[in-house]
Amino acid sequence: MTSSPIRTAVAGFGLSGSVFHAPFIAANAAYELSVIATSDPERQAKARRRYPQARIVNTPEDILALADHLDLLVLGTPPATHFPLAKAALEAGLDVVVDKPFVVHSRDGEELIQLAAKEGRVLTVYQNRRWDGDSLTVRKLLDAGTLGTVTRFESGMERWAPSIAKAWKAGATADEGGGVLFDLGSHVLDLALRFFGPAKVTYAEITARRAQERADDDIFLALRHDSGVVSHLTLNLNSQLHGPRFRVLGTKGAYAKFGTDPQEPFLLGGGLPTDAEYGVERPEEYGTLEVGGQRTTVPTERGAYPEFYRLLAEKIDDGGTASALPVPVDPVGAVDVLKLIEEARRIAV
Repeated sequence: MTSSPIRTAVAGFGLSGSVFHAPFIAANAAYELSVIATSDPERQAKARRRYPQARIVNTPEDILALADHLDLLVLGTPPATHFPLAKAALEAGLDVVVDKPFVVHSRDGEELIQLAAKEGRVLTVYQNRRWDGDSLTVRKLLDAGTLGTVTRFESGMERWAPSIAKAWKAGATADEGGGVLFDLGSHVLDLALRFFGPAKVTYAEITARRAQERADDDIFLALRHDSGVVSHLTLNLNSQLHGPRFRVLGTKGAYAKFGTDPQEPFLLGGGLPTDAEYGVERPEEYGTLEVGGQRTTVPTERGAYPEFYRLLAEKIDDGGTASALPVPVDPVGAVDVLKLIEEARRIAV
């Protein structure tokens, strides 16, 4: 690690900035949390209490005005802002982390990738669910060959959210990055591609059930991967009884996992990434493995969101784009996710 910390600004201090970014930046000595942008007075007060060393500004544009004194911009703003803000930050000489969804249109993502290469800047996308404990457990089972040849992958992210709390979500159409397909869908599609490779959407149901929903809140997608695996993906904000987070069927065995990764609620409850119990799931939440008619529980791997920022610091400190180290999440993969979302919208029944 270099002697100088990575001077970092976080744009947005809602759930994204306050839970999924600022705690991990502040907990990693490779970074300096230098600036936080939020126009909400309550969020400004919270940011000052938690991070007194950080300068609090009103807008992402205020961050860009400070670009000469920064190294990295983290975008936790609404999806429609991602493309123009990331573009401006890259042109200002900053490395950039964009929260999911990467952008609203795949063509814009491709333009940002080309711009980052031209400017010699690091660009990555915060697909944090790769480091959920249950995702890491699925990855471990696949790598070990425990399930044999996988034939079907089922993944769901379901919530009971009859009203829309955030103003931007209530007002955003699909063309503006609104809806659950862009939100939770970015996670389940990313994992399906990461586990089983390239795929095509063969069937899609895209529905808006809530009266105030302007995009979508109830989704079912079927994918066929080039590897032969079929993925069934469910996203629903109208579900009081949630289906499995994962169900993976193979020629030797099967794995099923219910529940929610504990990292987000732990942080919302005031915990820190440095706490000993961070990311540790209770045994009663473990998933179930069945092989040869024998059913056992599988301890869930420890959740590891801090890994994203550890890997990013290594990439930046090793020379950024000149380094052979990979970025934590390749934005090319995020564009592949966007193309599947676009394909699903084209064929939806």
